[in-house]
Amino acid sequence: MASESPKPRSPRTVLSRGSYGEAQRIGEILRKETVGGILLLVATVAALIWANSPVADSYFAVRDFEIGYEPWHLKLSIGAWAADGLLAIFFFLVGLELKKEFVAGDLRDIRQAIVPIAAALGGVVVPALIYVAVNVLAGSDGLRGWAIPTATDIAFALAVLAVISSHLPSALRIFLLTLAVVDDLIAITIIAFFYSDDVHLGYLLWMFLPLAAFTLLVQRLPRFFGTRTWPAWVILLPLAVVTWALMHASGVHATVAGVLLGFAVPVLRRGPDRRKLPANPELPGLSEIFEHRFRPISTGFAVPLFAFFSAGVALGGFDGLGRALTDPVAIGIIVALVLGKPLGILATTWGITAGTKAKLDPDLRWVDLLGIGVLGGIGFTVSLLVNDLSFAVGSSHNDDAKVGILAASLLAALLASILLTARNRRYRAIEEQERLDADNDGVPDVYEGRED
Repeated sequence: MASESPKPRSPRTVLSRGSYGEAQRIGEILRKETVGGILLLVATVAALIWANSPVADSYFAVRDFEIGYEPWHLKLSIGAWAADGLLAIFFFLVGLELKKEFVAGDLRDIRQAIVPIAAALGGVVVPALIYVAVNVLAGSDGLRGWAIPTATDIAFALAVLAVISSHLPSALRIFLLTLAVVDDLIAITIIAFFYSDDVHLGYLLWMFLPLAAFTLLVQRLPRFFGTRTWPAWVILLPLAVVTWALMHASGVHATVAGVLLGFAVPVLRRGPDRRKLPANPELPGLSEIFEHRFRPISTGFAVPLFAFFSAGVALGGFDGLGRALTDPVAIGIIVALVLGKPLGILATTWGITAGTKAKLDPDLRWVDLLGIGVLGGIGFTVSLLVNDLSFAVGSSHNDDAKVGILAASLLAALLASILLTARNRRYRAIEEQERLDADNDGVPDVYEGRED
């Protein structure tokens, strides 16, 4: 009897629905970020109104007012404290989230991780190349701002989704969040390597001492304090502040310390015998506990306050706005974010899909990915940070870049709204499928059989 020929392997699916636990976790994060995005918009509008009002001088006086201890290299302007200090909290959460994704999230499977990581890389490289091309062809001296259009602002993007009442499927929500988090990690890496001037190796080496102490203590925290984390903050917080201060004194941008501290926090719980325990929503790991403690501070205070002091630019009326929009720096940012971002994301994802003979999830279409790519062109918070590192605050290029960032983010938001609103009926149908629980076991039917 002839042996049966093996069945052909079914093609791998790209952007398929993840596990139910991951969908719930991501959904909770995005709900918090949506509120933060609305606060971010309010802070930006307030800054623009004040900076273009009859009392605009008071805005710039407050932003540029210096406070701090000079011998410790900490005499900074209020705006610099917001960028170097408050954004370290934001990047601490980026470190927490990225580690959790790769240790306990769906991205621990390289087959799931490769698409959003590659898409994020494409969404960084293509905009950077477009910006450089625009400025080289124009003979501009603004090449130092090449990294400005590389990031995606997840809070701003989610605020747009909230405004248009989009019912984005869980697969696209996870893809968007992962894309933004990886974008932020790439951006902080770029800042560390390309925007760190006069690095003092001594301070940098000393920085590893409190970082190592923080890492050791946070890894042993459950053993010493059980489920109570507040006593440990008497030691943890000073260690984190010292790590940040030494990083700042070293010449490497201080927000890098936030990511390193986030990477130090354990994701999985350990038992008394130090063995890793399986994920349990009732007993979250330290990473999740810290995320719940710090995300409200980041989204509700740190990021909006940074945006308030960074987004304020004196437009100078329509003449000034027109002049700013003709600067190759602003043109490069707008073209890179609005066109380059979706092009990089879409082309990279299509290339991986074609190269691996995979197929897009049957519930989705390429126009859905185009909408997410355009939404990724909202590069606000980190773009403003890189702008302040690229050009002197208050300089012509710095102000023109802010106009470019604001214009690009607004244009990307409008285009994404059109694309995603057109698909909202389909998204509602997918959302109904993802909520249907016919057997009443607490897990929607479409997620059954998928491991958390």
